[in-house]
Amino acid sequence: MKKLKDILYKVAILKTAGNIDILINTIQFDSRFIQKNDLFIAQKGSTVDGHQFIEKAIDLGATVVVCEKIPAHIPEHKKEAITYVEVENTNTALAIMATNFYDNPSKKIKLVGVTGTNGKTTIASLLYQLFKKAGYKVGLLSTVKIMVDEITHKTSHTTPDSLTINKYLSLMIDQGVTHCFMEVSSHGIHQKRTEGLHFVGGVFTNLSHDHLDYHKTFAEYRDVKKSFFDTLPKSAFALVNMDDKNGKIMLQNTKATQKTYALKTGADFKGKVVEKRFSGTLLIINGVEVWSKLIGEFNASNLLAIFGVADLLGLEKIEILRLISDLESVSGRFEYTISSDGVTAIVDYAHTPDALKNVLETINDIRTGNENVLTVVGCGGDRDTTKRPKMAMIASQLSTQTIFTSDNPRTEDPQVILDQMEAGVSPENYKKTLTILNRKQAIKTACKLAITGDIIVIAGKGHENYQDINGVKHHFDDLEEVMNCFNQLKKA
Repeated sequence: MKKLKDILYKVAILKTAGNIDILINTIQFDSRFIQKNDLFIAQKGSTVDGHQFIEKAIDLGATVVVCEKIPAHIPEHKKEAITYVEVENTNTALAIMATNFYDNPSKKIKLVGVTGTNGKTTIASLLYQLFKKAGYKVGLLSTVKIMVDEITHKTSHTTPDSLTINKYLSLMIDQGVTHCFMEVSSHGIHQKRTEGLHFVGGVFTNLSHDHLDYHKTFAEYRDVKKSFFDTLPKSAFALVNMDDKNGKIMLQNTKATQKTYALKTGADFKGKVVEKRFSGTLLIINGVEVWSKLIGEFNASNLLAIFGVADLLGLEKIEILRLISDLESVSGRFEYTISSDGVTAIVDYAHTPDALKNVLETINDIRTGNENVLTVVGCGGDRDTTKRPKMAMIASQLSTQTIFTSDNPRTEDPQVILDQMEAGVSPENYKKTLTILNRKQAIKTACKLAITGDIIVIAGKGHENYQDINGVKHHFDDLEEVMNCFNQLKKA
């Protein structure tokens, strides 16, 4: 248990009603989980306002309520028993209270945040892998999973809520973890989930079309990302991709030490791709050749960021290059399997126009020219609708055959999503496209159409092992499906 006044340290309080010198059990923002002597914080979400559940939380045993507006009418029998704390922003308050509740764990660990549209998971996960191989105890907070050294914990958000972040950072400290690599999403920054965290470094990968259903404009999306670098301390480093024009913008107001990486322009960490194969990439980093099992120019850029972070965190340069050559690809990121008759299937999380373009251009760079590229792709429901025709246009332009299919339709009609995608196909590419609503059938069709040497690309879901339909998650794994298809065709 913790004293309320200690938990409220550095929280911008507007007013209080009740005793703040009391003990609380834990902090909850979901009234369903409230127990005796808990603190309930009423957050205003995009669809639900936690202020509606204040009375329910009190009935379940909450003794402290933190909110943006103290209720006008408090029942007499609850006035003395409950402490109310009014704050300007409950998202910010929760983040600061979470750091206080868990004794500021981010100050006791080397925490590096990775932000940008694409590459966050790859860079954070490979940094975790690299530092593990270097002999450190390491933590990871990513889209795919949370790692506390060797122990895996499931996750459902790119940037978890403030309580979850601090809970796992605290657990990492208890387990002797010295470094943690964390994906930092624009949602997480905007919703103040990273407020109060102490970062020793931040990485910017790139900025392209995504999340405009949430941020409304590209400028707002960019500025939210930039705000992460604006708040980095002077003692931290800010490492940005100078191949992206927004790299310079990220550095405009940062107090952190400015560092850069690039493939196409001058930078502190400079790279050049020498050779591209499906088995890996040969590149030069700061004048030294290194072979990587990772594929494509976008991964070469990711490796530069990884090299830069490792160097800035004090690893020896030659040791970093040795470890880079040993890194394995991340689940659902350019993950491939080959059938018995020589058809290659690549599963990738590419769910933005830029990411899909990167994957398909990489494949077209490596292939000899005789192989067909068959792309299976969809777009998620309840998300940015403007990228749907763009993704369809890219897929149809850069593939021999494209099959549009359902992704995670969520609460939308999947056929409507597909209609919006099809609108992006230019007339000369109509003949190269098919629409098959059922994702399993779409993958099966691609497998049947492919012949020896062909390449099947299944984009959009990557590591996800489910399909979200009307709020229900049904088991579905792209890699599993394509391997089943290959086995069935082999038997036939």
